[in-house]
Amino acid sequence: MRRDLRLDDNVALAAAARDAGEICLAFVLDPDELASERTGAPIVQLFFGALAALRADLQARGSDLALLQGDFTTALTGLARHVGAGALYFNDDYEPGALRRDDAVQRAFEAQGIAVSRHVDHVYAGAGEIETDAGTPYKVFTPYYRRWYERHRVAPRAPVPSLRALEGRLLDRAAIGQTRAVPELAEFGFTGSPAFASTSEALALERLRAFARDGGLERYAQGRDVPSIDGTSRISPHLRAGTIGIRTCVAAASNETWLRQLAWRDFYQMILRRFPHVASGPFVAAAAGVQWSGDRDAFDAWCEGRTGYPIVDAAMRQLNSTGWMHNRLRMIVASFLSKDLLLDWRWGERYFERHLSDADLAQNNGGWQWAASTGTDAVPYFRIFNPVAQGKKVDPDGTFVRRMLPELQAVPDRFVHEPWQVPLAGYPPPIVDHAVARERALQAYGAALYHKGASGRKS
Repeated sequence: MRRDLRLDDNVALAAAARDAGEICLAFVLDPDELASERTGAPIVQLFFGALAALRADLQARGSDLALLQGDFTTALTGLARHVGAGALYFNDDYEPGALRRDDAVQRAFEAQGIAVSRHVDHVYAGAGEIETDAGTPYKVFTPYYRRWYERHRVAPRAPVPSLRALEGRLLDRAAIGQTRAVPELAEFGFTGSPAFASTSEALALERLRAFARDGGLERYAQGRDVPSIDGTSRISPHLRAGTIGIRTCVAAASNETWLRQLAWRDFYQMILRRFPHVASGPFVAAAAGVQWSGDRDAFDAWCEGRTGYPIVDAAMRQLNSTGWMHNRLRMIVASFLSKDLLLDWRWGERYFERHLSDADLAQNNGGWQWAASTGTDAVPYFRIFNPVAQGKKVDPDGTFVRRMLPELQAVPDRFVHEPWQVPLAGYPPPIVDHAVARERALQAYGAALYHKGASGRKS
């Protein structure tokens, strides 16, 4: 198990229960991944909590989670010898590093005569399922979604009843033996927070049910862009840890606006699998020629929420304090970093990875490249969000801004997104003039994209 920390609606578990006798569930802690500069406390806390909940659930059923640590191949082949495994089942992960790791594990198991069974689970439609008539991957979301939706309409995929199939199949706890405890965050140098998201299979299901039960789905189209209200599903951390299955979410999606967001998730996962170069560089080759400013002081100001633009600063403070950021705000701050500050989008992508509870390479990368106009189906480079106009649009009376920036409590509504009109001690002036920054971005992007043949227009 990796990003599928649940017992129900789990494709690999259902397949194992169908084919095998007794089943042992395992998870391998990778110290190198935990030590990576791209791994942060919010997502580690999320996963450690999910592991603890999964283990408790298995122990209540007389089994256990074999929690291992170290090299994946060594740890898993050792466990296989210990329990006398005849087959290995797992759900695929589309991240390039995960694919290399899983291929190595598969080779090692097959060399020992142990069958390996891999499954598509963390996406609704696999990366090779939704293609053009020519058999090539889509590069634009709208036609991808039309085909995705038609396939879903004709042949919807119901949640997989893996929990029921597991009854009587889980290996006895004594046969698994003693494995390591779920670690405390401090063991790997992390500091947690009660503000960070928590997840378990039970919590994830309750969150989805509450979203559907309390009218969230019906209000989603109107409320999803308003950061001051609880207008989104907040299901992304649960999907990231896999404490809820994507088929369960799709089955609950009575609102097509939310269903479309789930399809966006599939789309970005497909892009990562079919075009793995996006993990380290732009999807559009010409975008590698954009001359970024490299201003570290500006980047620090963006990270710390002191750009002088309230909607940007409030969003960054939300991220830094809670491990989450409203989706609309992710677009605004990404545009501000890559266009107004003309900073390499990868700086922001990596900062998000370290600070988000739902940090996911495919989704995070896709969103950043969309905002930075370097990716597939990206916003045209000459469309640049105005941070003042965006603030007025999504938070017109400043409710969210004042919640995150108490120093603006006394600013009248008409100036809350332009506080420099009534200068305050303690709140910085704008780090850049948006009009000037916009022209600079148009020139930099135009030079790299338009004049090298990418679609767009002259600056």
